[in-house]
Amino acid sequence: MKSDIVKKGLERAPHRSLLYAVGLKRGEIDKPFIGVVNSFTEIVPGHIHLRDIAQAVKAGVHSRGGVPFEFNTIAVCDGLAMGHKGMKYSLPSRELIADSIEIMTEAHAFDALVFIPNCDKIVPGMLMAAVRLNLPSIFISGGPMLAGHMSSDDGVKKVDYISVFEAVGKVISGQITEEKLKHLEEVACPGYGSCAGMFTANTMNCLTEALGMGLVGNGTIPAVDGRRQQLAKEAGQQVMELLANDIRPRDIITKDSMRNAFTVDMALGGSTNSVLHLMAIAREAGIDFPLSLINEIGERTPHLCKLSPAGDYRIEDLDRAGGIAGVMKELQELLNLGARTVLNKSVAQVIAEARVLDRQVIHSVSDAYSATGGIAILFGNLAPEGAVVKRAAVAPEMLLHQGPARVFNSEEEATSAIMSGSIKPGEVIVIRYEGPKGGPGMKEMLTPTALLSGMGRDKEVALITDGRFSGGSRGAAIGHISPEAASRGPIAALREGDIIKIDIPNYKLEVELSDKEMTERLARLGEFEPKVKTGYLRYYAEKVDSASTGAVFK
Repeated sequence: MKSDIVKKGLERAPHRSLLYAVGLKRGEIDKPFIGVVNSFTEIVPGHIHLRDIAQAVKAGVHSRGGVPFEFNTIAVCDGLAMGHKGMKYSLPSRELIADSIEIMTEAHAFDALVFIPNCDKIVPGMLMAAVRLNLPSIFISGGPMLAGHMSSDDGVKKVDYISVFEAVGKVISGQITEEKLKHLEEVACPGYGSCAGMFTANTMNCLTEALGMGLVGNGTIPAVDGRRQQLAKEAGQQVMELLANDIRPRDIITKDSMRNAFTVDMALGGSTNSVLHLMAIAREAGIDFPLSLINEIGERTPHLCKLSPAGDYRIEDLDRAGGIAGVMKELQELLNLGARTVLNKSVAQVIAEARVLDRQVIHSVSDAYSATGGIAILFGNLAPEGAVVKRAAVAPEMLLHQGPARVFNSEEEATSAIMSGSIKPGEVIVIRYEGPKGGPGMKEMLTPTALLSGMGRDKEVALITDGRFSGGSRGAAIGHISPEAASRGPIAALREGDIIKIDIPNYKLEVELSDKEMTERLARLGEFEPKVKTGYLRYYAEKVDSASTGAVFK
């Protein structure tokens, strides 16, 4: 066992004395040491209950003869960080999470790991650490939040965190009162768990299951459901089986399982951030997975589920309808069924007993919302290395759009223009210098997209950026434009009035400029001046690579 290096032999007597100091008994020294990586924090609704999840995990480890040691990582709540400087730290936290887990695991020589994430950057950060360390590992998320409920003229309807963001736009446009908004904010998030829709956190937890790194139900069992505790105990037990059979993350996370994850992502219409994170995980695992392959997967994968923000269903509905296993059963002809999972079974074996219980939530392949998947990668002279759009959440009339650019050099400038009503129908809002390097940190910009949706303008105005969007964003919102403006990407050359062409069905994003004009404009730009010159963000801006590679460190 790897842990023998800290506990076996005459020369390790001092080490053993320290282990006795933390409560170990002599008989436990010879047992496997299991790291329980917890992201508990009291400020994040998706994580406040993770102490209980960890206790269940540790009970499972103990029951199978292991010795669990819990340690923590940081966790940023994207919702609380949204719309201010704090959002610059969200994506950069992913790298810190992966690095800190590596440090703790290697320093203390754990034999295997159980990861307990829930929200946006914690899931991919932990997955990156898992493939980097390549020790027997399993994931157990904290589970999704239930939807809130609010009375309306149409009866009682489900609401969630994104409903509140969009309601701000409705107040500005006079559709609802501030009093109604106040009531909505009190009922939208009724308890702990990751926000109730198919936003980034739940997308990544569902895809962890599709990758084979989580047990059945990992992505969808609600946080408050007793089955979540049961699953946590089972995860603690199963990691001991993985250790006994020497099954490691790189045995499970392969090009085949990555294709499975993207296939499920397309069917779900998941968050655009999934592209960023899965690419980063692939790179960490040494898997060659070009962006163009995502469109190939999307072309053959039907869109089966419309969950918030694209529709009215939430993750609790997906769980009731059959969960990720049910979706994968419906997609089985498109999947690599031989891919391995943490159950030490193939995907085919795992989904054999799965059933779809509600065809309103999980459509059949023959009755898909569309024949192609929910995410598309766009290329063109404005995005030579690609851009990402959640086409499942784009109004049909905006799939093809052409309009003059309104150019802003920050999210704040664009938000002010939207709130003042100065954006005209047909225009394309351009937000640049918000990429990984330029932001720095590639802020998630839910505020402008939610304002547009709430004001009813998402069917007449498009938005493009080298930054990124929340999984809760909807409308013709195109992000991750690469190269970014700070790296002299073409988006840096745009001027007010330039005609931008969006063609989502044909995967194109272009501006009506000749190559000569584009080159001349870029040549006249001055050197990029970093916005932040101290602290971790300065270091991050110096080290981070393009969004097209997952915004990992060079």
